[in-house]
Amino acid sequence: MSQKISLKGVERKAFSASYQDGLIDIFIGCVVLMFAIAPFLSPALGDFWSSAIFLPFWGIVYLLLWALRNYVVRPRAGNVTYGSWRKSRLLKFNIFAFAGGILALILGILSLVKFDVLPGWIHTARFSLLMLVGFSVTAYFLEFTRLYLYGALIALSPLVGEYLYATFAVPHHGFPITFGLTAVFILFTGLLLFVRFLRDHPLQAYPREGQNNDV
Repeated sequence: MSQKISLKGVERKAFSASYQDGLIDIFIGCVVLMFAIAPFLSPALGDFWSSAIFLPFWGIVYLLLWALRNYVVRPRAGNVTYGSWRKSRLLKFNIFAFAGGILALILGILSLVKFDVLPGWIHTARFSLLMLVGFSVTAYFLEFTRLYLYGALIALSPLVGEYLYATFAVPHHGFPITFGLTAVFILFTGLLLFVRFLRDHPLQAYPREGQNNDV
């Protein structure tokens, strides 16, 4: 029994270590950055295209981070094969992510259709609630504790932005300020973690690429 608990603890530690390279943080920060820049493009492109135009940018960022993970991180950290408990937990997360994505798509379409019918605060509150719940549940399933903080910051960004807009007449509903600061914080955290990972994991001290560590 104690050996089983010990193995689960080792697996949990190995799984948590896979988030310590900062690459996921960098990707999240790049996505959040869209909400800071899109308001400047909206008058010329419209609300839809001012966001859709970032899709190629996300694709490039994803490919870059994928290359870093496979050719820089993995040779230093090695590969880990997880046990049935972790695989079951990841399966549950994938089901949640799929259902959450469908729900977000439906709510997004409803918001687009009824954008002028519903009060603006409803759209803002709906977005904040989705971000808070989505990031919190993801943090729980993946045991990725920084996501709790990121979810709270992203959820607060539009609410604080609307407050700045209503109180101080800050343009673009304050989104460039609030989302911009949130994006910078997440990006800086990711870059700091990535630099620390490279410093703490010199290439020659770790298993060669392709060598597996079974957990």
